[in-house]
Amino acid sequence: MSYLPRVVDKEIDELMEIMGAVLIEGCKWCGKSTTGIHHSKSIIEFQNPDRKQEYEEIKNTKPSLFLEGEKPRMFDEWQMYPVVWDSIRTDVDHFGKKGQYILTGSARPSEGETMHTGTGRISRVLMRPMSLFESGESTGEVSFKDIFEGKDIKGVSKLSLEDIASVLVRGGWPAAIGIKSDAKYRFAQEYVKSLVHEEVKNLGGTERNPEKMMDVLRSLARNISTPVANLTIEEDIKNNFDDDISRPTIMKYLNTLEKLFVIEDVNVTNLNFRSKYALRTKPKKYFVDPSIATAILEMRPKDLINDLNTFGFLFESLCMRDLKIYTQSYGGDITFYRDEKDNEIDAILRTSSGKWGAIEIKLGAGYIDEAANNLLKFKARVDTKKCGEPAFLVVLTGANYSYKREDGVYVVSIGTLKN
Repeated sequence: MSYLPRVVDKEIDELMEIMGAVLIEGCKWCGKSTTGIHHSKSIIEFQNPDRKQEYEEIKNTKPSLFLEGEKPRMFDEWQMYPVVWDSIRTDVDHFGKKGQYILTGSARPSEGETMHTGTGRISRVLMRPMSLFESGESTGEVSFKDIFEGKDIKGVSKLSLEDIASVLVRGGWPAAIGIKSDAKYRFAQEYVKSLVHEEVKNLGGTERNPEKMMDVLRSLARNISTPVANLTIEEDIKNNFDDDISRPTIMKYLNTLEKLFVIEDVNVTNLNFRSKYALRTKPKKYFVDPSIATAILEMRPKDLINDLNTFGFLFESLCMRDLKIYTQSYGGDITFYRDEKDNEIDAILRTSSGKWGAIEIKLGAGYIDEAANNLLKFKARVDTKKCGEPAFLVVLTGANYSYKREDGVYVVSIGTLKN
């Protein structure tokens, strides 16, 4: 199978020109190894059991031997042998060559496992499962570049409501792309099994209760796309799963999921507003791929079609995955806004240059007018003297058509969007 290009490819190429090494990190099965191999000329797979004894001997005698091989040299799952990090940093310090090493990792190592931070020598790239554009399901007719520049747009999505439900439940896992049968929906289920019974248990050598971890995952799935506190998770588990779990345990399990790149926080915005109401500080928690939530909730596409309310929350999760992938490609970030009167904007997208825009996410076309009006009211409340005018207002939708309204609000189908 030929290599499917990823949005992070350009970022990796640019960093390899200026840094000695690049670390590609992200959740298991998102395609890090395949992308790393695409950018390298030799590879060490630290998870290969046939080479374990050899790797142990090198680690204990002369770790610099790991570095011998054609460059760029790739180290897959480097966190299994953290000593390679310090060897790379030392090599880059001594010789100053660029683009020598690529590391991939699906878990952050524990503090103290490396001697050096790698700052200035090893740059990090976060990789996620595939966006709809990467998997070939978005036409890519609409780009954020055009939207930021205020241009007119047009596009027609190929995705029906049923198609969106299907790609959401399947997820952006590269190995599931192209599978025609319903077997593609099992991929996320297998990921969750592996996560609970293998990845979580093995991280840092600490035993974790699979049942309690599953309770935490279920609560996160039930509260997807909403601000959620640890207290909410604790009460949700007690009320719905008849299990007791302490808040410190919840915190430990959430930290574990973050270390494994399974969940990501979207924080409240720090833009300045005229509103006298304080911004809520609880983050929204999203799975790195929406299919993780549907696998936990045991939902198939037909279940989403029959429960449009839940479908709407999960559609937001799908959109946030793609927005994060696209935004990262130009050094931006994403926050959200919500005040004490429950006025909310789903996403505030901001570039490294300071330009920003506001996005409302709606599954169906029937909510486009309401979302556009909400964005215009929001714009009127922004203190533009402090944070500048928004570069755009966007309603991101599951409807088919992308266009610019007469009031200046963009309507963008997720099935036409690219970075």
